[in-house]
Amino acid sequence: MAEGRPEPLERPVPEGIIPEDVIARTERRWLIIMLGALALLGGIIVVTGITGALHPPSNVETADPTSLHLSGEFVESNLGSAIEPDGSVTARLIAQQFSFVPDCVLVPADIPVKFRITSADVIHGFILPYTNVNTMVVPGFVAEVRTTFDKPADYTMPCHEFCGAGHQGMWAHVRVVPKEQFPNLAPVERTSCAR
Repeated sequence: MAEGRPEPLERPVPEGIIPEDVIARTERRWLIIMLGALALLGGIIVVTGITGALHPPSNVETADPTSLHLSGEFVESNLGSAIEPDGSVTARLIAQQFSFVPDCVLVPADIPVKFRITSADVIHGFILPYTNVNTMVVPGFVAEVRTTFDKPADYTMPCHEFCGAGHQGMWAHVRVVPKEQFPNLAPVERTSCAR
């Protein structure tokens, strides 16, 4: 003890008051937990980004939006639905402001159907209500959705991504017919339904 100075008295902490050293220790623990969580999330972001750059997602296909109607898979004579060698059906469509080409697609029930869609201009949406068909259609890329319809029906197919001033009028149709009738209704290689 220094001369002339009395030693500080240890006073008991009143009931209900938490001592300062306990508060400081608790705050340090929470700071360490928070910094650890931030480091973990940052690490996940970095690893995901590097992995995505090294191994891009599968089935990323591109299409030139400036020449869709002129050549390649989405030339106008190749649009609509067709029976593939394995017995499945592929339906090809182009989304453009403010319509789908073709505006009605004929597909069979109880047979796997693959929709392949691309955009000629801006981002569009492709959704069939009450089914698992729902995708964005981005210019320059091919969107592919697979499904099987369990019974004949008519589906209204709206564009569900805002694509401009005429967006609200961008609708198409998918007509599902019994699988026995499909080959008779689609006697040519590609088909769409007349409205």
